[in-house]
Amino acid sequence: MIYRLEIENFYSVRERQVIDLTVGKKVPDQPGRFIQIHDGSDERAPRVVAIYGANASGKSNVLRAIAFLAWFVQFSFQHKARAGLPYQKFQTQEMVNAATRLSITFAGLEDPLGAEVSRTCPYVYTLKLSPRSASEDRVLSESLHYRPTGASRLVRIFERDASGTVKAASWVGLGRELSVLENILRPDASIIATLGQLNNKLALNFIQSANAIDTNILVTRFERDELELLTNYAHNPDLLAALNRDIRRIDLGVDQVQILAENGAPVATFSHAGLDLPIRMVLESHGTQQFFRIYPTLYRALAIGGIAVVDELDVAIHPAVLPEILRWFSDPDRNPHGAQLWMSCHAVSLLDDLMKEEVLICEKSANGATQVYGLGDIKGIRRDENFLQNYLGGVYGGIPSIG
Repeated sequence: MIYRLEIENFYSVRERQVIDLTVGKKVPDQPGRFIQIHDGSDERAPRVVAIYGANASGKSNVLRAIAFLAWFVQFSFQHKARAGLPYQKFQTQEMVNAATRLSITFAGLEDPLGAEVSRTCPYVYTLKLSPRSASEDRVLSESLHYRPTGASRLVRIFERDASGTVKAASWVGLGRELSVLENILRPDASIIATLGQLNNKLALNFIQSANAIDTNILVTRFERDELELLTNYAHNPDLLAALNRDIRRIDLGVDQVQILAENGAPVATFSHAGLDLPIRMVLESHGTQQFFRIYPTLYRALAIGGIAVVDELDVAIHPAVLPEILRWFSDPDRNPHGAQLWMSCHAVSLLDDLMKEEVLICEKSANGATQVYGLGDIKGIRRDENFLQNYLGGVYGGIPSIG
């Protein structure tokens, strides 16, 4: 569960933007729409976060911040040294010569090294990256803090400065690993990713947590390889069975999807009612292909209580189908582990099915910088007003200016 995100000097986001999803205890809930941010807290956060805005307003870049942090924690050590980290600053000379800062607040285990699942508590991971005017990308600071039960403030788990000096709580278990860490820690790699190479238990646990963030925004590749997608279906019969149940329920005209072997490679075929022969994936409708591609991300998040970060979920998927997909995240049977969905969206009809706490809006300022705000942050917004009509009427901002 992510319930706070800070972004500064990252792609189209120039000034620091703070996305705070916390919902107070007095806010009325609809069953399954909000979830406690961590054990013992009176505050909640939405299971679904829908980001609206005009084209090129920065919706994808908000999601990209989450995807980049998940990548950095897991894979930055394996990334080629001095090759440049896969992100962009706000493209003015001033901001290229300024630092980038990202921070994410989430729920994690109070005893991350324990053998059993413990209570959850707040964690804050913060990363600050050097100006691009430097000879190479460098981490200026990286830190992980948490607030266990009884603590009045955040407690350091580890932190690192621009020189690469690392300080960590004694229970992290670095010990003799610390000297090895300082020798192999690159200026452009995460402490967590580096400690993972040393099989540090805490690092491996957090790498696993980052791996629970599944997204169609790929940080280091342009598009997901189709062979990888088909192999995933072929090796996961539960995933394929779930796809077949849902693809029939949402009436895409498909009776069954099969993954067959052809010349040693997996091939997807789609059987339709009234047709004697199956149809190859390449000949299916764009909407069916899109659903087939995005389904594993949704399925995995729901299965493990992860986070699905989906850019343009509504592309080629009928507006009548989208509310059904969102309902999966509020259904205790479909979502027993508290999975969360972050998505960008243009389907304004979906606003009729969303609460104001579930809607973020992106808008470009005159200087091209993205501003992010919640629908619930706008003063005077009533819970019973017509969000769809008012959004299209420009009351909330975040719509194209034509002419």
